[in-house]
Amino acid sequence: MLRWLPRSLRWGISRFSSVPTTRTLQAVREDLPGPRWAGIYRHLGDGYLKWFLREGDAARPSYMASARALRTHMPELVPTYERLVDLAGGGDGAARLLALWCPTPYLTGCSQAVWGGASPILVRNYDYHPALWDGVQLASQWTGRRVLGMLDSLWGILDGMNEDGLAVSLAFGGRQVVGEGFGMPLILRYILETCATVKEGVAALLRIPSHMSYNVTLLDAHGSHQTVFVAPDRPPVVTNRALATNHQRVVEWEAYAHATGSVDRERFLRVRLADPEETAARFVGRFLEPPLHQAAFALGWGTLYTAVYEPRTRSMALHWAGFSLPQSIAHFQETAVALTFIGPPRESRTAL
Repeated sequence: MLRWLPRSLRWGISRFSSVPTTRTLQAVREDLPGPRWAGIYRHLGDGYLKWFLREGDAARPSYMASARALRTHMPELVPTYERLVDLAGGGDGAARLLALWCPTPYLTGCSQAVWGGASPILVRNYDYHPALWDGVQLASQWTGRRVLGMLDSLWGILDGMNEDGLAVSLAFGGRQVVGEGFGMPLILRYILETCATVKEGVAALLRIPSHMSYNVTLLDAHGSHQTVFVAPDRPPVVTNRALATNHQRVVEWEAYAHATGSVDRERFLRVRLADPEETAARFVGRFLEPPLHQAAFALGWGTLYTAVYEPRTRSMALHWAGFSLPQSIAHFQETAVALTFIGPPRESRTAL
């Protein structure tokens, strides 16, 4: 059943009068779900349960319906899901939340693009409010593949890469319709746990239902890339586009596109990708500047990080103004980074 976003959720969160001065990004390595993930759940679980039930308990599917959907569409994740539910205490609320089947609607910003060349890269800005960010980068091997990704919804992925060199990133698709499906971060988790190439990842996006509209960009170690426009009310559209912002082929939510500058950001990226004088380093640097970098935190979003994935070397880096955090599949460093989101960010890093 399709529906429109409730008015109270159309901007994702209430408008904020203030912004946390700092948030800490935790870079954590845990091959199999255990005490480190349980600690993440203790820290974030209560807030997520409140979000999950903000429209009322009856608005969310039952445990039986949620578990059945996961077994039907992503059976490879079921053993991990059951382990995570146990680590979260085994309650009904946690089990329904972690299935991410028809979750509470929410909105993000985001710009993402593939830069070509001898070793192509996927670059993305994640735009959201710092108070609602998981703030965890997790290196894991839950189903046998090594996966490095930015967590969302406790075990979903906003952007990441696996040991095969498949990188993925999501951006909200700029449409108000809500339907029956999974939260896109869990679908991205599934892709990185089970797929090795863009072709395989696209096949997963074509068959797994999403509860909202998203633009997913994929890049693999062979240099193949595609962007897929996913929606709950129409078939996915597979394109060869090297970029995406927060609308699909055309703008369908004028107010949101205007507020987030989606069209301007898309136009800017197209110009930069077409410029023969543009270098990879300069292209990455543009994500730290307007119009791609945003700071409208009082309205509910701003750029929390810039991520760069290089599939051929299985390496990536997170960037902020003045500093970066490099990581790779083979060499992952556990650390904590304190980030300032008011004014120029300052860094404070300690090893765990």
